Amino acid sequence: MDTAAAGHTDVLGHWAAGLEWRQVPIRVQDRLRLVLLDVLGVTLVGSHDPEQQRLVDVWELPPGLAPLVGCAELTSIEAACWLNATALVRLELDEGNKFAKGHPAAHGFPAVLALAAARNAPPGDLLAALVVAYEVASRFGRATSLRDSAHPHGSWGVAGAAAGCARLLGLDGESTAAAVDAAAGMPIAGHFATALDGNRVRDAWVAAANVSGLNSARLAAAGSASNTGTAAYSLGTMLGTFDPGELTAELGVRWDIELGYFKQHAACSFTHAAADAVLDLAVTDDLPDVAAIESITVETHSLATGLRRRSWDNQLSAMFSIPFVVAAALVHGEVGPAVTRREALADPAVRLLAQRVDVVGAADLDARLPAERPVRVTVEADGRQWVVERPNPVGDSAFQPFDESALGALLRRLLGPDHEQELTTVMSVVDDLFCHTSGGAALRDLASPAHPIRRSAPAHP
Repeated sequence: MDTAAAGHTDVLGHWAAGLEWRQVPIRVQDRLRLVLLDVLGVTLVGSHDPEQQRLVDVWELPPGLAPLVGCAELTSIEAACWLNATALVRLELDEGNKFAKGHPAAHGFPAVLALAAARNAPPGDLLAALVVAYEVASRFGRATSLRDSAHPHGSWGVAGAAAGCARLLGLDGESTAAAVDAAAGMPIAGHFATALDGNRVRDAWVAAANVSGLNSARLAAAGSASNTGTAAYSLGTMLGTFDPGELTAELGVRWDIELGYFKQHAACSFTHAAADAVLDLAVTDDLPDVAAIESITVETHSLATGLRRRSWDNQLSAMFSIPFVVAAALVHGEVGPAVTRREALADPAVRLLAQRVDVVGAADLDARLPAERPVRVTVEADGRQWVVERPNPVGDSAFQPFDESALGALLRRLLGPDHEQELTTVMSVVDDLFCHTSGGAALRDLASPAHPIRRSAPAHP
């Protein structure tokens, strides 16, 4: 037993079990509203991706009361956890947190929302559970320093799903700590190269985290879990290092959900500041035609230098390539989902320009981590040079943050006019929850038959 990890997990578990929605500061409540809107909106965007629709088609959906976002189906809690989670992360648009070093909301919100819908949870309990899921996941992310080769999907975030589901189940502090500890014993050991190669199992890591967190809470509810400081061994010894003190640092004072970022580009967050920089140059500094650009040098921090590949053969690998994202931004004027789809990936103008993009590390930029994720971009053409630096991507809470109006406009752009009614439904559900006019049952409206998306006849592979 690791007594330090167990002790801090116990304190965190009691905090999570005891948190009431009315105790959450108003500014944090407001931020949760934005994060929930983003999570549901981005899941809706992902649900329209052809690969995601094929995944739903082959799934043998059992009956239940949990909605599939963007699909006129109610199904079991587990199926909704898995499929909504993969839709959420499929297009690399999900909210993230640079201090957690990953995506706290994606690791717990699908599980909490599915469980809340099935149980018709009161709105206050549901909202408190979402806050708990985020804060616990983020604290485990802060506490965990994964090995350089490890991808953060599916590892430390499992604890957040467990804590949020335990809060919905009404578990006491000891049982919640046991649920969190059990979840910390079920991480995915995913390699970062899997994402660079474009292997979609990376999406499944987040889905598995949600289901494992849900089942960890059930284990604790049955008395089959205990808190022995498992994270010190699984997240620590096996996958990296673990600092248990981060689990309780400024607990109830610092709210990590306020420190996250929203994403406007369908790509890994490490590519965003560079895309923002070249788009800004294209608009404000009269760059020449892309064919005349001789070179683009992207200086960045050490977390991003591995995303330097100039070749890609699928959507996910392109989204993890800084040369692709920079070139696509300049050629197309944006990096939306359509830019990364199969038919667009072979664009000769993008491929040619990407060969002229170099990604290099810069010690001065590295020194600004973790508060910033900076980039410096230099474009050379026609004997001239343009240089622009960004401290963080647009949409970061510390740099040009989005309000509800900006986030709504982003989601409308990503969805297009054909899906305006679906987005209106999402916004209405969020309104109902935060006005406390309806509880978990309101989430079932996300699977309204009025939605234009239908699941086709089941296909059996």
